[in-house]
Amino acid sequence: MSASGTPGLREFLRDYPLMAIRPSADKHLRLKGRFAFVARHTKEGEVRDSFALQIDIPKAFPKDLPKVVEIDGRIPRIGDFHIYSDGTLCLGSPISVLLKLSKSPTLVGFAENCLVPYLFAISRKLKSGGPLPFGELDHGSKGMLADYAQLFRLKRPEQARDALLLLGMKKRRANKLPCPCGCGVRLGRCKFNARLRAFRVLASRKWFRIEHQAVA
Repeated sequence: MSASGTPGLREFLRDYPLMAIRPSADKHLRLKGRFAFVARHTKEGEVRDSFALQIDIPKAFPKDLPKVVEIDGRIPRIGDFHIYSDGTLCLGSPISVLLKLSKSPTLVGFAENCLVPYLFAISRKLKSGGPLPFGELDHGSKGMLADYAQLFRLKRPEQARDALLLLGMKKRRANKLPCPCGCGVRLGRCKFNARLRAFRVLASRKWFRIEHQAVA
């Protein structure tokens, strides 16, 4: 991936000077090094910490999410720390991360709004134990669907799954299908259509199809 085409790369390297571009065998732009940050919260205080990270930025960024791996094993590979066995960080449900990123669609925006809050909470947990300070989702597809139901303002997880299916379709086709809100009419005739439209701009139809498969 061409580094020059990555939004906010220069600013990211300026703000996090211990991170650097590294060779990658695939098409991702790879950043690797120590991610040092200072963050403050009105209730949780200040955290100064650093983690050894590898960040792979996909070509479609910011409409596709970076993959962040913690590479020195400081974070336990167990569910309570929301890190997968391969070291990949779970920064939240993918759509919620896309929403945060959409407010500042650059690498700096991703760092400040998605990565630092996770590392802040993890740093606190590593030091003091107990639950993560800002709450957490259930693990796996159960937690994802519960979060998506809340984001879509739907009542049940299965409705959120149906909404994901529609987001993976062309609008003309999706509008002919039953609305997932339970109103009894097709999507094109329901006001819920406008709510889904706000999510369509976040990512490609293919991205939503993959996400639907992940929670099916």
